[in-house]
Amino acid sequence: MPFRVGNRVDRAAAALAPSGLVLRGGLNFAPDEPRPPGPGGAPAAAVLLVGNAGAGYWPVFAQWRRAQTDPPAEPLDLWSREVIARAAAEIGARVLMPNDRPFAPFQQWAMRALRLKPSPLGLLMHPRLGLWHAFRGALLLDDALSRRALRRLNRPRGRTRHPCDHCADKPCLRGCPVAAYGADGFAHAACLSHLRSAAGAGCTRLCLARDACPQGRGWRYPDAVQAFHQRAFAG
Repeated sequence: MPFRVGNRVDRAAAALAPSGLVLRGGLNFAPDEPRPPGPGGAPAAAVLLVGNAGAGYWPVFAQWRRAQTDPPAEPLDLWSREVIARAAAEIGARVLMPNDRPFAPFQQWAMRALRLKPSPLGLLMHPRLGLWHAFRGALLLDDALSRRALRRLNRPRGRTRHPCDHCADKPCLRGCPVAAYGADGFAHAACLSHLRSAAGAGCTRLCLARDACPQGRGWRYPDAVQAFHQRAFAG
């Protein structure tokens, strides 16, 4: 059956809703920029970004995870792919995940669509959600999104100024016990070594740097969610 362009955003959002994942934004690609293939095989015309705002997805994901008789190595990625695939089937889109190769520039797409900027931790700072959000995948489309659809997807909510520009104390940087974040970027090895040591026990429960940020505290991930991500990072 043909897919109606006018309501595909609503249909994708409705397909995602039971999972707690949401449409986070979208953009039309420029004709001359590198583009991943869309569902028809030709370079995609547009992308819808899918992710979470806060941890609304967690109860659904946790229930799915408990039901797995053979726990997968990357459960959140697998679950997210399954959820996004259902939305893709609803609107005739192609699924793209952050870990798919060649890696797609998810962060750059999010910055373009939502006018976000990185925090000192490298995570994108959202004026309303703070650091408590993520982009879990994308829906690639063969047809461009209308201006109306883009306005609905990308309309600013809450303050639009970048909170980090007006934060003098930088508690996120002071919160890291090994000063893993600095002008040279993220010291991955130092962070991981500390996390895997006895001294890093507190960091296995939550990232002290991320948790120190005062922005968007109402969207903060519960401790169980933070511990899950820390354990995944530590391997």
